[in-house]
Amino acid sequence: METHYFVSMEEQKNNPLHGKTLEYIITQLSEHYGWAELGYLLRFNCFVKDPSVKSSLKFLRKEQWARTQVEQLYIDTFSK
Repeated sequence: METHYFVSMEEQKNNPLHGKTLEYIITQLSEHYGWAELGYLLRFNCFVKDPSVKSSLKFLRKEQWARTQVEQLYIDTFSK
């Protein structure tokens, strides 16, 4: 039996990631911190070795644990 979870519009308004693509999040973080600082903060090769939005998207789409850390950094940085 499948269980479906629905998120209300009210809950989405309070979600700082609502409407933000992963590409947007990476771009905002890289512009704010720079690739070197991102690599220092999160220690992901996609931010250290030949950093780019494209390589970051490829890695973060495969590794949910890493994506979660990037999303949390975005929230901590821009939701104040």
